[in-house]
Amino acid sequence: MKKLVLACGVVAVTASLVAQAPATALRFTDVGKAALTAQMNGAIKLGYAPAIVEIVVDRDGALYRGSAGLPMNTIFNIASMTKPVTSVAIMMLAEQGKLKIDDPVSKYLDGYDNLQVISKFNAEDGTYETRPAKTVMTIKHLLAHTSGIGYSFTNPIEYALVNKTKKGEWELPLLDDPGTKFNYSASTRVLGFIVEKVTGSSLEPWYQEHIFKPLGMVDTSWAVSADKQSRLAPQFTRASGKMEPLPKATVPVVPTAPIRGDGGLYSTVEDYSKFVRMLLNDGTLGGARILSPASVKLMGQNAMGSIFVQLQPDADKQRTKPFPLGAGKDKFGLGFQIAADDPATKDYRSPGA
Repeated sequence: MKKLVLACGVVAVTASLVAQAPATALRFTDVGKAALTAQMNGAIKLGYAPAIVEIVVDRDGALYRGSAGLPMNTIFNIASMTKPVTSVAIMMLAEQGKLKIDDPVSKYLDGYDNLQVISKFNAEDGTYETRPAKTVMTIKHLLAHTSGIGYSFTNPIEYALVNKTKKGEWELPLLDDPGTKFNYSASTRVLGFIVEKVTGSSLEPWYQEHIFKPLGMVDTSWAVSADKQSRLAPQFTRASGKMEPLPKATVPVVPTAPIRGDGGLYSTVEDYSKFVRMLLNDGTLGGARILSPASVKLMGQNAMGSIFVQLQPDADKQRTKPFPLGAGKDKFGLGFQIAADDPATKDYRSPGA
């Protein structure tokens, strides 16, 4: 669980991308809704979050809406929940024949045809040695977080090098040969570069035209207009061990570079639930088709072969604790972690979710 938190926005879904059950009339009883509300209020009382806005949806619509401490239409910085949107954008371009998932990244971006892997690292002074990568980085590797790229807040080597060089993780030598190890990473940022290269457009206008507007996601953007700024969720930190407010962040009124494929979107739980419902409906929602059923199914299948999702360390202790749930047993698909059939996590999620 990250130590740097927003007032929490939660979107829950009731089906898997891999093996969805036949559509049924699933509805919550009044008792069930009351239990969810009590759990939400209890979480705030215990200090797990300063406020919560939540929605539970299935293919057909919302089963439950609840909030405590903030209104339902609160706008959140949704951080890495930007990643699934970029993954969907890549799949859309693949369907259009503008790229292939197995294409080398170097086909679209300069500098990826001569990749180097860190072979020796000195933690005391941040010096390192490299060797040529043994494998070619593909778009599939980026989608599955097996590209060899890392994140500075989860990897000690990346943490040291980003702080020393002030470069982005995607600009540094790789941690591992592509396709050989899972590292939660800035891979999706590179996917964003590919979307821009292939479409000839910045991410904001392309996503608005092809994803957000067709789905009716009216509050989703890399900026928050002046008339909506009052709806922004406040931010808090618990790095000291207790929940403390952070100074109010400056949020752009208009999309401002750099616009990232791996983070930075603002949205509401209602908006994001539409994106999720599109996936649950095999790529469609309200008459808008974003993806084909085949592409949605493919996104939920193992894309990392025999390797597994691995526990990510807390390199930046101000930002994170080790994660994720399912490490050592889960797989990763084309943009999504896939839950294993594991008794240890059966109370939290279903196999294949």
